[in-house]
Amino acid sequence: MIRKIIHIDMDAFYASVEQRDHPELRGKPVAVGGNSRRGVLATASYEARKYGVKSAMPTSMALSLCPDLIVIQSNGKAYQEASQVIRSIFYEYTDWVEPLSLDEAFLDVTFCDVAGRSATLIAAEIKKRIKEETALTASAGVSYNKFLAKVASDYKKPDGLFVIPPENALAFLEELPIGKFFGVGKVSAQRFSTMGVKNGKDLKALSRENLVSCFGKAGAYYYDIVRGIDNREVIPFRESKSFGAECTFETDIFEVTDIESRFVAIAERAWRRVNKQNVEGRTITIKIKFYDFEIFSRSKTFDHFIEDKEMFIFEAVQLLQKEYPLQKKVRLLGVTLSNFNEESLEPVQSILKF
Repeated sequence: MIRKIIHIDMDAFYASVEQRDHPELRGKPVAVGGNSRRGVLATASYEARKYGVKSAMPTSMALSLCPDLIVIQSNGKAYQEASQVIRSIFYEYTDWVEPLSLDEAFLDVTFCDVAGRSATLIAAEIKKRIKEETALTASAGVSYNKFLAKVASDYKKPDGLFVIPPENALAFLEELPIGKFFGVGKVSAQRFSTMGVKNGKDLKALSRENLVSCFGKAGAYYYDIVRGIDNREVIPFRESKSFGAECTFETDIFEVTDIESRFVAIAERAWRRVNKQNVEGRTITIKIKFYDFEIFSRSKTFDHFIEDKEMFIFEAVQLLQKEYPLQKKVRLLGVTLSNFNEESLEPVQSILKF
């Protein structure tokens, strides 16, 4: 069976969250990390990357490359919140999600029966949903194994979607520069350069024995991946503290009718995720972020499980209405269900197409 793997990688995630939440930073070179001269950067916006600024770079070096660079200290809570929303979207499509960090994950959608059963359409829809619900962009790669999906997600960043179907994989890998092979670091790339290896075609000409003698166990990995071989499975992991949805609006809203109509739509998305996970929770939590970034939340715990969508939406709206009249414009609304007993769902096999 040919697997269908998607790799989702958020674009300059930490910096993009800061630019989203602070409009005055948009279009400017921004980096997140240590703002002392001895600090190190976690990530940089694409405006900063034009100057050569990148992650893991000392702040002092980054400032020498880009004197106008705006360095911001990490805001872990904001990144966690955005990541939770993104992961909730993933779980609407498959239980087989392997997060690598807050901003990237592998998804095995081999048994996913949505979006016309096409892995490419699923990836495109996930990207669209992330943009709509978080105002952030993601890049996606689609292929038949983790290595190729990872390479594909990086191929057309930012906001890219690239597919490597099985019939094109070997030709694609032969033309791929050696530095673009996931797993080939700076040291290995330099070593390959001294060996005259510039791309996949050159790498493919080397024997397994030669590669192992030069690179140890990594040599066997290089031998396989240039031939499109990667048998690693997506290892599922899911957080079960809560399931829900939230949305950051393009413009702040204030009218009650607008707030409630959008909130109900968010609650309906939240219930689809709850229903997908086959859980019955007892605690509903609503979240409001105002235009000035003040965050308010309110929860209610019931003595019974919330079993249907109508009850969930009704009780969530009741919690929202208790806060009327709102004194400030609203930037974000969200709702979650928690305090539940989880029951795993078995995936139903279906045939997917690229």
